Amino acid sequence: MSSSTTASGSGKLTGAAPLSLCAREPHVPADRLVAEMVPPPRFDSVRFATYIPDPNQPSQTDAVHVLETFATGLGGVHASTAKRGFLGFGRAKAPKTPAGPRGVYLDGGYGVGKTHLLASLWHATPAEPSRKAFGTFVELTNLVGALGFQQTVRTLSGHALLCIDEFELDDPGDTVLVSSLLGKLVESGVALAATSNTLPGKLGEGRFAAADFLREIQGLSAHFRALRIDGEDYRHRGLPEAPAPFTDEQVTRTAQRTEGASLDAFPRLLDHLAKVHPSRYGALTDDLRAVCLTDVQPIPDQSTALRLVVLADRLYDREVPVLASGLPFDRLFSEEMLKGGYRKKYFRAISRLTALARDAKSLVDDRTS
Repeated sequence: MSSSTTASGSGKLTGAAPLSLCAREPHVPADRLVAEMVPPPRFDSVRFATYIPDPNQPSQTDAVHVLETFATGLGGVHASTAKRGFLGFGRAKAPKTPAGPRGVYLDGGYGVGKTHLLASLWHATPAEPSRKAFGTFVELTNLVGALGFQQTVRTLSGHALLCIDEFELDDPGDTVLVSSLLGKLVESGVALAATSNTLPGKLGEGRFAAADFLREIQGLSAHFRALRIDGEDYRHRGLPEAPAPFTDEQVTRTAQRTEGASLDAFPRLLDHLAKVHPSRYGALTDDLRAVCLTDVQPIPDQSTALRLVVLADRLYDREVPVLASGLPFDRLFSEEMLKGGYRKKYFRAISRLTALARDAKSLVDDRTS
């Protein structure tokens, strides 16, 4: 590597202008959406053995034992592998659906390690990677949008396990869609596992008229055995406080000195996110080594806030540090937002952005301080 492309820490400029998220408008083909339904890089190497339960929270240890047993029970031949008709689309023998819940549902506050455990279950399940799927709730609904309902059912019905992270229903349409999809998958023998901050029977509360869709919500709940995981946010357990925001000059100079870093004004980035479908936010961050933001300001409205939550999740999954100037991340969302129906999403975003801000602190050249 030539000195003109030396990364931050050397004190030398990269010789190229920083990247810009606002200049990216990625196209994500449907086959990529399917291929990427695996645990993200942050959780690629996690296992049950690497999960460190809080000794003061026995529910965490109990959850590990339950999930290990659940994974062991998923080693049999999937019913959908039975011989089918011409081109595999003929009628197969109806699988025997087990009595009772066909899945596990990890409920608990943000930062108790639910995604770690969900990814560990994916890794521990004795099936080929092509027969296991892992994605967020948003990614699952996006997959249906890209493939269509029936093709999504056909694509996933041969799987041994479907893991759904951050399971939260934000509108009635999603409630009916996911209820129908999971019902079809359970009928075909697919096991389910999900994480959320809300118990299955409470999904949608505070966000839409959940009572009007009680039948669908109860149907979702019937698919899962709920496991409560108590505890505090591990991202801040025994760690120092998140670093204070840096100056615009520090952020700009760090972006210029860090190969693969992006540099954007926060208000402009929020405007750009409105033009990119959330299913493409992962692709928006492809090959980034750091995200640098200037002039961080309060989020102006709830739609913008929810888009930022999705971006924060994708950055966290991909372990991309976030360096920022302006407002601290714990002041992004208004008091009204933090008390509303999406509060758990906002607290998760604050927690994850804080962790990424801590990761970014080492990128700053001392001479810019």
